[in-house]
Amino acid sequence: MTVSTAINNRKRLSSGLSVTSKVFVRSRNGGALKIVREHYLRNDIPCYSTICQSCQDIIKPDAQGELPKFILSSNPTKTAKGEPHYLVLDTNIILHAIDLLENNQCFYDVIIPQTVLEEVKNRSFPIYQRLRNLVKSEDKRFIVFHNEYNEQTYINRNKNETINDRNDRAIRKVAQWYQTHLPSKIKTFFICNDKDNRNKAIKEGIDARSLVEYIESLPNADDLSDLIPQDDSTFENDKNSTTATAGSDDEETSFPEYYSNARIMAGIKNGTLYQGILNVSSYNYLQGEVSVPAFKKPLLIQGSKNLNQGAIGANDNAADGTKSVISDKERILLAQEAIKVIGSKNEDKRLQPTAKIVGVMRRSWRYYVGQIAPSSVNLDDKTGHASRSSREYLGQRIVVVVDSWPINSRYPNGHFVRALGEIESAEAETEALLLEHDVEYRPFSKNVLDCLPKEGDNWVVPDITNNTEDPQLQKRVDLRDKLVCSIDPPNCVDIDDALHAKQLPNGNYEVGVHIADVTHFVKPNTPLDQEGASRGTSVYLVDKRIDMLPQLLGTNLCSLKPFVDRFAFSVIWEVDEDANIVNVNYMKSIIKSRQAFSYEQAQLRIDDPSQQDDLTKSMRILLKLSKKLKQKRLDAGALNLASPEVKVHMDSETSDPQEVEIKKLLETNSLVEEFMLRHAAPPATNFETLNDMLNVRKNGMSISLESSKALADSLDRCIDPNDKYFNTLVRIMSTRCMMAAEYFPSGSYGYPEFRHYGLAVDIYTHFTSPIRRYCDVVAHRQLAGAIGYENLDLSHRDKSKMEMIVRNINKRHRNAQFAGRSSIEYYVGQVMRNNESEHEGYIIKIFNNGIVVLVPKFGVEGLIKLENMGDVNSANYNEDKYELTFTDFKGNERTIAVFDKVKVDVKSVKDEISGKRKAQLMLK
Repeated sequence: MTVSTAINNRKRLSSGLSVTSKVFVRSRNGGALKIVREHYLRNDIPCYSTICQSCQDIIKPDAQGELPKFILSSNPTKTAKGEPHYLVLDTNIILHAIDLLENNQCFYDVIIPQTVLEEVKNRSFPIYQRLRNLVKSEDKRFIVFHNEYNEQTYINRNKNETINDRNDRAIRKVAQWYQTHLPSKIKTFFICNDKDNRNKAIKEGIDARSLVEYIESLPNADDLSDLIPQDDSTFENDKNSTTATAGSDDEETSFPEYYSNARIMAGIKNGTLYQGILNVSSYNYLQGEVSVPAFKKPLLIQGSKNLNQGAIGANDNAADGTKSVISDKERILLAQEAIKVIGSKNEDKRLQPTAKIVGVMRRSWRYYVGQIAPSSVNLDDKTGHASRSSREYLGQRIVVVVDSWPINSRYPNGHFVRALGEIESAEAETEALLLEHDVEYRPFSKNVLDCLPKEGDNWVVPDITNNTEDPQLQKRVDLRDKLVCSIDPPNCVDIDDALHAKQLPNGNYEVGVHIADVTHFVKPNTPLDQEGASRGTSVYLVDKRIDMLPQLLGTNLCSLKPFVDRFAFSVIWEVDEDANIVNVNYMKSIIKSRQAFSYEQAQLRIDDPSQQDDLTKSMRILLKLSKKLKQKRLDAGALNLASPEVKVHMDSETSDPQEVEIKKLLETNSLVEEFMLRHAAPPATNFETLNDMLNVRKNGMSISLESSKALADSLDRCIDPNDKYFNTLVRIMSTRCMMAAEYFPSGSYGYPEFRHYGLAVDIYTHFTSPIRRYCDVVAHRQLAGAIGYENLDLSHRDKSKMEMIVRNINKRHRNAQFAGRSSIEYYVGQVMRNNESEHEGYIIKIFNNGIVVLVPKFGVEGLIKLENMGDVNSANYNEDKYELTFTDFKGNERTIAVFDKVKVDVKSVKDEISGKRKAQLMLK
């Protein structure tokens, strides 16, 4: 056991004090080891108030010769009683009320002690970043006061004092110092929700207030009360507060208590408890699954008690799993709780392990967007703030945050953040989906924009012939004589890649791929680089694009626009007639694109026999070679999967959605793709249900999973001579069984795991889109280091940092995909609004009381419940045959099954609970 004592001494220096601490530690051999630490304190750290002349007299310029800004106002916010004041915040206020701090109606002239800043950083890095943004913006006049280096506010830790108690005392010291340092006409309020800490502050003469007390003291308190977090820390640490348990009904709504942390850790260690990520069913909100390595199949969790408050964005749940069959009694209970729960019998041959949640290791609560349920508002009640605010926000999309979920409450507690606008308005619905999918869409900060070239849009590529001062410019290869062009979707402005091709005298071909040289402008570890790494990817919606990088780079200086010189990272291959690579060179270059084509424009030009210019001939060479490259991939086992992708046509004047059609793919789409992650093989259990459906409904048809080649060949054999779309349908359903491709740092996996299953290649990475994908930025830097163009930054050699980056970009990539799909769903709903029509659909799932139908024209799928079909008298579900037979009141019988083509009426309806418009399908 180590025993230590500490001795502290202070020594006066010209610029302050030096605090020396000596710690004596008993070593293993019984001797004493002395450790000496020196902590320097300054006497010139200012208060940053514009009314304090004494601090302005002592400040000194920094290393750049600049004086610190004094931004705390001489005329700060006043309470309802007319008290002008500054605020010193406790750590928990920031952790629980960051949304309130960001609101423009309150919290100006705020002092963040250095002690608080460090505690926030250690406890929640995302909130720390938001706090730093508040400090950087200067709009709300937040300042960081370095109390740990100020000789008047630094405190030593007392004997037997915990670190937490010492830090609480240090924060109170800051509030006390400001209170005595500044003229009495400006008060200093210490905002703290910890009752014990607040009482200590009051005894020390500090004007200390809880968050609720402070908000209630403001003249606009009624407008701010909805924004107060509804958790225990807000309400005097009283867990029995009536506010903290709002929504509790009776004993039946109580949830089982979570296991203690010690019991959870012991259970995980001995294998009786498992942890994983909860995924809630899209068809039944009272059913979820958790995948854990110990079981081949996911653990099934059914019912509100078994889900146990884990259903709102929780992850890493500890689940107590046992193999069992769900009984009819349990099904009835679920039916009572959910009114009608969709399910199917589980016979022995389809056993699935079931579980219940006994603890939540980490919450993933986020912003939630919804509406105030009209049925919850008493329009006749004209008294009270709650009724007024509820009426005010009726029909509005609102943002809320979950603060807590008391064990005896059916619903969690949360607080209002802000209103987005009217439900179904394009602006409100678009912002809502961005928030729901955690897409960063706020304008780029000044720190980020300051990293851009000062010339702005007037920046031009320097003259390579006369510039001898820049060694990197001299390393660039001048490729402006090449017939380069780009081929992209219509109206593309962020052009990442361009190509060229020509035949060589020896009969082979020179093929060049030229990628925007983003890393010339985005240097490692700058605010611009950090913002790009945080956003991870650009997000493409129907009506807008959320850029990863500022527009100056993405749509101008980096974009490989035609007719202007641009920096590029180029790869030039020599390939033979069969598209075998003979030679390859990588280089930083300068190019000048000859033309920017859309896919359709390029296809028309290639197909036009009258076009015999060199640029068109170049594209024909590229198309010919791309077909050969694609065939090689397919022969090696690359998968040709499908998804129901649609395109929404907008009115050019009103921007209203007009029409929906299935996306048409041209040969030029594949041309670009062939000249551009770790994708693990899917577990066989993912395909069990689909294979069983094919076997039962399609006379022994099956999908082989022995290899990607076997899977590709078996998909080719899934043909119905009577239905051309059937093969596409199977590919769509197979895509849903696949594992998602993921970015990964190469040092974290063995080489055999590098293989990309879907593309059937041993090693693969993204490289061609650095304007919109941060992973490509990293790949460019690594390749530049590999070819000796520049030294690789140390941060890109750090395995732990690379792991952190890829975790974030994997998350951002998924979120971007979900946001894009949600945007399409919204606009498809608007197209179908008040426009009911009949279309063909395919049954892709079947239950004992409903079916799921995919409508290819709109790329949507919908749940059709038998209870909504007014003429259904009885139904019988044959799970073995994936058939549902139902009888109307006249005795007429009808049988439908998985893969059947059916006629459905499609219309758009607004969901009463969510306020979202979605497709409603009715079986004809």
